[in-house]
Amino acid sequence: MKRDTIEPVADATEDGLFDNWFDPVETILRGKVRGFLETMIEEELETMLARPRYGRRCGMTSGSTPTPIIVGHRHGRRSRKLTGTFGETEITVPRARIATADGKTSEWKSKALRSYQRRTATIDALIASAYLAGTNTRRVKRALATLFAGGIGKDVVSRVWRKVKSDWDAWNARSLSAEPIIRLIVDGTVVRARLDRKATSISLLVALGVRQDGQKVLLAVKSMGGESEASWRALLDNLVKRGLQTPELVIIDGAPGLEKALAVLWPDILIQRCTVHKHRNLLAHAPERLHEEISAGYKDMIYAETKEEIEIKRKAFIRKWRLKCPAVATSLTEAGDKLFTFTRFSKSQWKSIRTTNAIERLHEEFKRRIKTQTVLPSAETAAMLFWALLASGQIVMRKVDGWESLTDKPLDHAIDLAA
Repeated sequence: MKRDTIEPVADATEDGLFDNWFDPVETILRGKVRGFLETMIEEELETMLARPRYGRRCGMTSGSTPTPIIVGHRHGRRSRKLTGTFGETEITVPRARIATADGKTSEWKSKALRSYQRRTATIDALIASAYLAGTNTRRVKRALATLFAGGIGKDVVSRVWRKVKSDWDAWNARSLSAEPIIRLIVDGTVVRARLDRKATSISLLVALGVRQDGQKVLLAVKSMGGESEASWRALLDNLVKRGLQTPELVIIDGAPGLEKALAVLWPDILIQRCTVHKHRNLLAHAPERLHEEISAGYKDMIYAETKEEIEIKRKAFIRKWRLKCPAVATSLTEAGDKLFTFTRFSKSQWKSIRTTNAIERLHEEFKRRIKTQTVLPSAETAAMLFWALLASGQIVMRKVDGWESLTDKPLDHAIDLAA
């Protein structure tokens, strides 16, 4: 017969893994912070009053006898808590009344420590950066608990994040007239956000520009209900209103609403349909057992070395699949010459023109960052978060491939569509 075993009860006061990691340097430095801050604010007040504590300021009147000139007076001190990279500390701040021009007095306000300020700007930036790195509001608190000594809750994280909105509004209203944009890449992605207290799928429409030097730049992010013609037209009209010049080329995923909006706004512009999206369309029109064969023929055509080879392989592809699976041939024919616009440019640019991968990579990185949140608080937060990842440097975009030849003009002749 087995005896009952008694498990030892864990001590309720047992320290956590990092609780006993004592660092004398950190402790001493944090201990000095209080004195430094109090001295800095005290000196600021002394400069305003032109005299030290218990001292008198002397000036000259119309006569030669110096008389005291009072521009304000102290009236006690108060305690305030401030959180910075040094942790949370409680400091004593002097108070004073300052004389105004109308003969009254007003409460003195320190320029070094703003009214109601509880955190330094560096700490707010750290909290926002942690949130952008893919940590939700509750996990920020746990991740930074040691630094903040438990003084940061999820509500604080939300308030800090809302401070980004002023920069977001300025970015949305900025002029694009000075941007030398020669290429536009547009695409949309779907995210989950709360609308009327319910989780709802919304579309983020993204416009990416390519400057003359090849550098990619984010131009617009708008949260919409879908990718209809009206939605895309709203985004494009906003770009034009802010001064965007007509680009040389627009790269799209083939969404019909977007194509219609472009046709109305810029009827003569060159359009490149994404070859990756078309590949998926072809596979959707055929049974799975034919997918490998379709992919082999399609890639052989798209990645051919010359424009002439692409024309020959396109004709062969259509002839073959008209007999074997007509829907595949019809789907390829539907794209017309817009699927092969890249052949009108220098060979070094083909890789960057063929697809919307530049935006697709941003979509993937964005969704990886918001994975821990599942549902975003609002539609505007979703768009603002997408922008902030690039604005903060969390995501860095490089120049497009073949940027050295961006000044080369495209050929006038499109690919031969005869089959």
